[in-house]
Amino acid sequence: MPAPARTSRDDIVRSARALLEAEGLDAVVMSRVAASVGVRGPSLYKHVEDRSALIRAVADSVTADLAAALSGAMSTGDPASDLRALANAYRAFVLANPNGYGLLFAHLTPDLQAEPGAVADLGRPIVAVVRQLTGDDEAALEAGRTIVAWAHGFVSMELAGMFRLGGDLDAAYTTGIELILAGISGEASPSST
Repeated sequence: MPAPARTSRDDIVRSARALLEAEGLDAVVMSRVAASVGVRGPSLYKHVEDRSALIRAVADSVTADLAAALSGAMSTGDPASDLRALANAYRAFVLANPNGYGLLFAHLTPDLQAEPGAVADLGRPIVAVVRQLTGDDEAALEAGRTIVAWAHGFVSMELAGMFRLGGDLDAAYTTGIELILAGISGEASPSST
């Protein structure tokens, strides 16, 4: 009878994510992950093919957790409230997982990247809520992309410490959400060209 497994793929990915958040991508190496789950390095290869497969599994895990956070945020049935909740869930996730989130946007070779379809699907809840607000499929996609770009830019600047003029970042983020909602609802509209 074979010896019972001393670790699992889930344990390995969880440990790799912890290393990623604590020390960055360079710290996510097979020997460090093996030590953190209490096995020798070669034992990891029973669960992940190599470091590339490990990094991709971490990126896929981050994507899945962000998707769960976003879908869990939509609960009121009111599209404006749901959009606020989505934006806040997005920011909370990024602030709690900055290096994991950064992995989704890093310039990595394809063998290290999260599954592209799953990353693209992250925008679907936002587009669906905006579609409820606008009733227009094309406008919903355009507005959804604008929301994601704004939120990504805001949290990226926040993580980098780039808001140096002072003020309340929570209030600034809330104001941004409200301005976007006003634009979507037609209270503010882009100038025609």
